[in-house]
Amino acid sequence: MCRFLAYKGQPVVMDKLIYQPSNSLVKQSINAHEIEEPLNGDGFGIGWYTHHIDPRPAVFVSVNPAWSNRNLRNIAPKIESHCMFAHVRAASFGETSESNCHPFHFREFMFMHNGSIEGFDAIKREVRHRLSDDTYAWVHGQTDSEHFFALCVDRLRKIPMGKATGEKMADIVQDVIREIKQVKLAKNITDGTWLNMALTDGHWLVAARYVSDPKEEPLTLYYSSGSRYAVENGECRMEHADSHNASVLVVSEKLTKIEKDWTLVAPNHFVIASPGGDVELRKIED
Repeated sequence: MCRFLAYKGQPVVMDKLIYQPSNSLVKQSINAHEIEEPLNGDGFGIGWYTHHIDPRPAVFVSVNPAWSNRNLRNIAPKIESHCMFAHVRAASFGETSESNCHPFHFREFMFMHNGSIEGFDAIKREVRHRLSDDTYAWVHGQTDSEHFFALCVDRLRKIPMGKATGEKMADIVQDVIREIKQVKLAKNITDGTWLNMALTDGHWLVAARYVSDPKEEPLTLYYSSGSRYAVENGECRMEHADSHNASVLVVSEKLTKIEKDWTLVAPNHFVIASPGGDVELRKIED
């Protein structure tokens, strides 16, 4: 069901996020520990911002496994950014293709997902029917993830460029969660929905840990916050140095075994990180 990480804060070299930690995302692509299926070899994607060049993110995806991709290994030590997404895929809906690799991006926004909308094949036509013509044409892949984001995109289009806030983005995700729930109810689909996801405009970061059935435990999602991200000998941590801008890291799976460095997000809650790095937890009302 995939693994991901989202980072926003002081500029950091990509290699320090996806390769150097003892349980790095690249290691999780071949041997994840906190999910039933340990292999996430159906492609990967990375996205990052260089706002002094363009407000829209750069995105690189591949159908090759992250653990064996020479290009990723070569560029990771040479890319530095204040906001990055990285995702390794275990396919549930959709073939193994670049169009189905996360993160997905629209204008200045990036989105990625870990989980599944069970029964998606039965609601896909209805979901696509609800999209505007522009967003319908924007969709290139087959996944439940991209179609969920497409419903978000129709709402994000209404926000002027550069005017998004964490609250607005969380409201949009919450509205789409409700819409998916309504569509499934109309189709008498009772199978669960697991939606661990991250959405950013490069300034605000919104992540969610959600499952539709309150009797079920949602997939794991953690965050760590501090003034500066550091990694040494495989141990990564958020340092509390003097700084005006804090850093936030949200991950599907802990990158190290140091439990105190990671806070498990409560079930059915958002993590909302401001441009300055302040973290707010907000309940998802579905």
